[in-house]
Amino acid sequence: MRKLQLLIHTSLDEFVAGPNGEMNWIKVNEELFDFVGKITDQADTAMYGRSTYQMMESYWPTAGDKPNASKHDIQHSFWYRNVAKVIISNSMKGSNIPKVQIISNDISGQIQHLKQQPGKNILILGSPSASHSLMQYNLIDEYWIFVNPILIGGGIPLFKNINGKINLRLVKTNVFSSGVIGLHYERQ
Repeated sequence: MRKLQLLIHTSLDEFVAGPNGEMNWIKVNEELFDFVGKITDQADTAMYGRSTYQMMESYWPTAGDKPNASKHDIQHSFWYRNVAKVIISNSMKGSNIPKVQIISNDISGQIQHLKQQPGKNILILGSPSASHSLMQYNLIDEYWIFVNPILIGGGIPLFKNINGKINLRLVKTNVFSSGVIGLHYERQ
């Protein structure tokens, strides 16, 4: 069975974005990009909420084609163009976009069905609202949480809508030169 993996940055005080959605506090560098690239290589499906999908769609399809594109932009742009995309959204219901599946209802049932299809892992990248919906139904199999060395004091929380206890097992920690700590948990 395919695994649904959440890959997300958080502040030390557990916010994934500031009060107005700002994420300019996230520390990324080539070391972190290379690490995340190994995770994305194990996935053939990207999952997003509508807002994050629209943000990704406005940048990644052509990011690798730009004259000064970084190694990360080239690799991630290639990956993005070639993976299937699943969007959790009520407002995009009925949209017909090539290589995109929109889930508007029966989230739990449709995600369970998707996880049973042949293929590699499914990555949900950021997408706090969609992540909260998936947490509500206990659908996330693995959490890759990148804790940034900053307190932002408020914003969109990492965890929300959790029904009952979810037992996790720490698989591995990684400390990056930027001060970011990567925590990899799997659901028990």
